[in-house]
Amino acid sequence: EVHLVESGGGLVQAGGSLKLSCLASGFTFDDQIIGWFRHPPGKEREGVSCVSLSDGSTTSADSVKGRFTISIDYSKNTVYLQMSSLRPEDTAVYYCAATKRGSACFAGGMRSWGLGTLVTVSS
Repeated sequence: EVHLVESGGGLVQAGGSLKLSCLASGFTFDDQIIGWFRHPPGKEREGVSCVSLSDGSTTSADSVKGRFTISIDYSKNTVYLQMSSLRPEDTAVYYCAATKRGSACFAGGMRSWGLGTLVTVSS
């Protein structure tokens, strides 16, 4: 059974940084695509960044390029999202999700989801 657990959320001032973690278990780690998504209050869920665990290739939303970095620690079965220069509009519940290698990384196509971690950026 696929199991994803996010951690690292919290309250931070605008301009600050946070590092989110997604601990994955229950599947062949390098046969997956892991994505970070977020659900801002009162808005639609949106994609943030994705990484293919087989080759390390990444994609990111334009709104976070240059500020957020997705990375992998294969020894820990963990995917990270380093967030810098945070803005109030980054406030959201952040989720990690997984789908099989070769699939597209978008919210509707992910097969497994974590419960999320709340990030609040104060102005």
